[in-house]
Amino acid sequence: MNVIRVNTSSPYPVITGSGLLAETGRFIRQYAPDAVTAALVTDDTVEGLYGGRVRESLLEAGFQVLTFVLPHGEASKCGESYLRLLEFLANGRLSRSDLIVALGGGVVGDLAGFAAATYLRGIRFVQIPTTLLAQVDSSVGGKTAIDLPSGKNLAGAFYQPVLVLCDPDSLDTLPPETLTDGCAEVIKYGVLMDEKLFQHMKERGIGFDRDYIVTRCIEMKRDIVSADEFDCGQRQLLNLGHTLGHAAEMLSCYRLSHGRAVAMGMAVIARAAAADGICSSECAAEIAATLQRFCLPVSFEYTLDEVYQVMLSDKKRRGDRISLVIPVRIGHCEIREYTLDGMRSFIGRVMCSAEQKEE
Repeated sequence: MNVIRVNTSSPYPVITGSGLLAETGRFIRQYAPDAVTAALVTDDTVEGLYGGRVRESLLEAGFQVLTFVLPHGEASKCGESYLRLLEFLANGRLSRSDLIVALGGGVVGDLAGFAAATYLRGIRFVQIPTTLLAQVDSSVGGKTAIDLPSGKNLAGAFYQPVLVLCDPDSLDTLPPETLTDGCAEVIKYGVLMDEKLFQHMKERGIGFDRDYIVTRCIEMKRDIVSADEFDCGQRQLLNLGHTLGHAAEMLSCYRLSHGRAVAMGMAVIARAAAADGICSSECAAEIAATLQRFCLPVSFEYTLDEVYQVMLSDKKRRGDRISLVIPVRIGHCEIREYTLDGMRSFIGRVMCSAEQKEE
């Protein structure tokens, strides 16, 4: 078992280790000694795999348990689900001393966290991420949100959990596509700030050391979030590949998974950086080749005009300017601000050339 402390305004531990799912009640009770009711929020896939085990552990720890089950998939991270969850909590008469337990991937964690941040103006919640993407990224740092028809994660709050429990055993039941989705975020961390981690993924492929990768990514996320909890500076580095990626997700009506969208965005940004002389062509090619090793896409099927129109609704836009995270070399990226026209020109050269090749 490994304990990583996240020193935000409300500090909390991230505990990793095999077998934690069966011990969740005992650990959660330590951080919510006065709670009577635990609202378990999960999706219909994870409920069948781990819901019973976690519910039994919570009951053994003395909690009354209410269970809210969502349809799996990004489409559930919406206003309708959010309001249904709030009404569920109210009908269950949860008080401010009670808590929400989010069991699942990023969709469940984001939705449950936003409900926790806003129900009764804030109640405690615990993250139990069951996907690689959620374990290495979305469960740590306190970003909670839902999607709006106009764009991804446009309604949300910074709200830290009281505890995160990561059981790597849950990765054993992931479909291959869901596991490689998380690999996109892992590769992102390597490109951002850890060349050793990047080389590990490049060399080991899908046989990567799970304990090492999960722990190292959480440590990096911990360091960034502790220094910039509210996303005013350094934390924006974590958006590598996400500005273009979120546009691709929305254009696909969320049929494209988050990890695949981030992979596409990362590869395109790297090619644009190489075309602009910011990084070498070898660096961009190495990023693309490593993503492809995990069967992740590296090019867009959408036009520059389509992507640009969606990016106008990106939450990172400030007036007529937007920040992009640009790779300089493996292990080092920079945040650069562009006008909207400058951003369009920056990515347009590589997107337009790709479109011309397809023609």
